[in-house]
Amino acid sequence: MDALPPTEEGLARFLMRHSRVLALTGAGLSTASGIPGYRDEEGVRRGRAPIQGPEFRRNDAVRRRYWARSMVGWATISRAEPNAGHRAMAALEAGGHLHSVITQNVDGLHQRAGSRRLIELHGNLHHVSCLACQARYSRASLQPQLERDNPELANMLARPLPDGDAAVEPDALQDFRAPVCAACGGVLMPDVVFFGDNVPAQRTAQALAEMEAADALLVVGSSLMVFSGYRFCRMAAAAGKPIAAINAGKTRADDLIALKLALPAQEVLPRLVDLLSAPSA
Repeated sequence: MDALPPTEEGLARFLMRHSRVLALTGAGLSTASGIPGYRDEEGVRRGRAPIQGPEFRRNDAVRRRYWARSMVGWATISRAEPNAGHRAMAALEAGGHLHSVITQNVDGLHQRAGSRRLIELHGNLHHVSCLACQARYSRASLQPQLERDNPELANMLARPLPDGDAAVEPDALQDFRAPVCAACGGVLMPDVVFFGDNVPAQRTAQALAEMEAADALLVVGSSLMVFSGYRFCRMAAAAGKPIAAINAGKTRADDLIALKLALPAQEVLPRLVDLLSAPSA
């Protein structure tokens, strides 16, 4: 295949050349919705180490820390709206230019924007499950209980962090009351893949099947530093499938990407929709 120039027109031609484009999206797509990203433009993670899944399940203090930070930071997620990039991706899917989307994000914004063929690889922060009886709750339904049980944090202002987290100081957590399951009193955990945990096997199989069936890969707003995302680039490259990317900073797969626009996704994607919708396209 002839090399395509790293321009929006070149990316439009990339999408036109392939009938089953799989898009892989990351945190950089949601920053324009007010949700902070994990990494800087060099791919270096910001802030303190994330909570590990095994620690959450075995340590009550870790759970209190998680839920306190989630309580204070919930407004960032609950008020976030799909941005122009999310809406453009739904339009590209509806127009037949994207076959399916795998997102590493847990904010639910792809669904709200109208994406239909969607795999939420790392889960969805808007859902919570009991580890004992598997009862399910909406995250929004827990917020009034959290604020009622922890009034000292109800009006706290703190710097928002990725995934609805917030920079709450540890000394504010000693008496924090974490939510419990209304059905059995068990431990509640958000339906997301924590660091240290694996993507559920069925979801992994579904995502890998989408990659195998695709004829090209488009990476949007991801540094690909986490292996669960990077593996799709490795699969595409091994199968000789071309890879394009829209990402403002460095990615782990830069040596595998044939066409990359180092620009914000919310600026590029709507222009792609316009280019592909034009009569000459």
